[in-house]
Amino acid sequence: MNEVLFMACKELIDDAKLGCADLVFKEICLEILARAKNVLTDDQFKELTQYAVERMKEKSLAEAQLPI
Repeated sequence: MNEVLFMACKELIDDAKLGCADLVFKEICLEILARAKNVLTDDQFKELTQYAVERMKEKSLAEAQLPI
């Protein structure tokens, strides 16, 4: 069951990455992490946190490269 929830959280982060502005994406990630803390194991939560951090970096780098 935890593995299904873990994968669902990763999918939510990926979906948010594709459809949100940077600030909104970060807020959504924080909300997902806050809720995930209550249902995932400590190891899964740490892995999800790292996954979210990597996605946040990708989003920031992609937007920084857009011409004004």
